[in-house]
Amino acid sequence: MHYNEINPKYTTMNVSKTENPSAKYFQIPGIITETHWIVERVLDGDTIIAKEEFGQESKEIRLYGLDAPQVHMSRKMREDEAKSHLPAAFLLELGLKSLGYVLQVCPPGTRITILTEKKNELDFWLRQLAYVILPSGECLNELLIANGWAKASHSYYCSMLTEYQSLNFQAKQHEQGIYLFTENF
Repeated sequence: MHYNEINPKYTTMNVSKTENPSAKYFQIPGIITETHWIVERVLDGDTIIAKEEFGQESKEIRLYGLDAPQVHMSRKMREDEAKSHLPAAFLLELGLKSLGYVLQVCPPGTRITILTEKKNELDFWLRQLAYVILPSGECLNELLIANGWAKASHSYYCSMLTEYQSLNFQAKQHEQGIYLFTENF
C-alpha cells in the first residue's frame, strides 16, 4: 500500500469494543442523571447518604428494585421475620453481612453517579430512589442482587426489575451471599 492510497480496509479505526456495564441504565427513558456525588455514609444494604462533591447538599438514597435485611430492630425487621420465618437475630446478622458488602464495594468517600427514573423518584418516606453507578461503571444495585446480598423487590418498582429478578434467581441457585446461609430471605 502506498502512502496516498485509500483502501476501504483501513478506513475504520480499531477501537476497543468494551462496553460500559452501566450503559443500559443511561438509556432508560426519562432517566435523571446527577454527577459529582460522594458517599457520605452507608446506612444498610439498600440505603446510603450521599453529599454533593462541590456543594453542601446531602440526601438519603434508597436503591431501586431491591431489599436487603435490616441492620437494627425495627418495624421492617418484624415484617421480614414474619415473611421469612427466620429469627430477627439471624436476619440482623445477614443485614450486617449485606452492609459489609456495600462498605467493601462502595465505602464512604466513593464518587458516584445517581440515576433516578423521572416517573418514580421518591419512596414512601420521601427518600430519593436511585441506581448508584460506581467509578468502575458498575451499578451498585445490580452488584448487590447478582452477588446475593439483597433480593429483587417490587416494593420500589424500577425499569430494571425483570432483569433484577433474573439475577436474584441466579444468585439463589448458586447459593451466593445471603443464599449461602438461607434460601428463605
